[in-house]
Amino acid sequence: MRIGVVGYGTGGQHFHAPFIAAAQGVSLAGVVARAPATVAKVQADLPNTPIYPSLKAMLDAGVDAVTITTPPQTRRDLVLEAIAAGVHVIADKPFAPDAPGGRALARAAEERGVTLGVYHNRRWDADIRTLRKVIEDGKIGEVWRLHSRMDFDDPATLEAGPTGGLLRDLGSHLVDQALWLLGPAVSVDAQLDMVTLSEGETDAGFVLTLRHENGAHSHISASKVNRLSSRELRAYGSEGSYVSNGSDVQAQAIFAGKRPADDPKGWGYEPENCWGTLNTEASAEPIPSEQGAYHAYYEAFAEAVRTGGEPPVTAQEAIATLAVLDAARLSASEGRTAPLSESDAV
Repeated sequence: MRIGVVGYGTGGQHFHAPFIAAAQGVSLAGVVARAPATVAKVQADLPNTPIYPSLKAMLDAGVDAVTITTPPQTRRDLVLEAIAAGVHVIADKPFAPDAPGGRALARAAEERGVTLGVYHNRRWDADIRTLRKVIEDGKIGEVWRLHSRMDFDDPATLEAGPTGGLLRDLGSHLVDQALWLLGPAVSVDAQLDMVTLSEGETDAGFVLTLRHENGAHSHISASKVNRLSSRELRAYGSEGSYVSNGSDVQAQAIFAGKRPADDPKGWGYEPENCWGTLNTEASAEPIPSEQGAYHAYYEAFAEAVRTGGEPPVTAQEAIATLAVLDAARLSASEGRTAPLSESDAV
């Protein structure tokens, strides 16, 4: 599958192009870049890769699919342009400004007969995949609650303006992970930490409580301006608990200049000192890391297109995440629990 990348900021450079290169059955067909500095960066990073000045130029040249990883305010129109051309699309998160906007994109893709996937790549984090296996193996019994915290000391990357904020950024990932682990949510309580930037007030941190359809509850938080870097997962169940403090191993490796294509099978395992601990009546047992592999997303997407199956993260799943984020904003602004309707929860 020939996949083109539209945009070469942090997302395109660090979280898409290297993982397309590592994925089996996938090749990078080109990059859309216009600013001279961005074009120069693509030429340096990806020599001999075609560079196009627009999505139209890339579509005219011919691709099987495109990944749209431009700033959020430009994403919708580009996704629709690719869909109209009959090209399969991977949309970066958040793939729409709100749940109704997401439903409109999903309808457009369905009517045109193309596959629309959303890049919630953090389902392929090592720590979350390890926790998923612990839960699936029944190691902690019935899951009662999940605590998920992701703090970055990275104020420079806080997206501002009406389409920005940390809730839409890291919140998209953390909410998707919680729904993937515990199932649909029925209500949200939210508090947002606001900062004033030149573009206006922006949420720079959040705390969410999700009540899930199955009776479990999840407690999700993140920050970017509090000079703290930490990733912690805690899961409590009827038979024990699981706690991990991950190193965000794939991102750290990418930023250090490593590439998954150099060792796809050995990529993305947390070091032993970052393994989680399973706590039960019998013992406190370290649990070896599952593989974190964002390139597996691209392999699964290509397979879905080939077979006519569902992409690894469907538009409907991403709409459920958007509905939670919409409800979280309502909860924070009105100081109350915000319910999700039945249509929002699925």
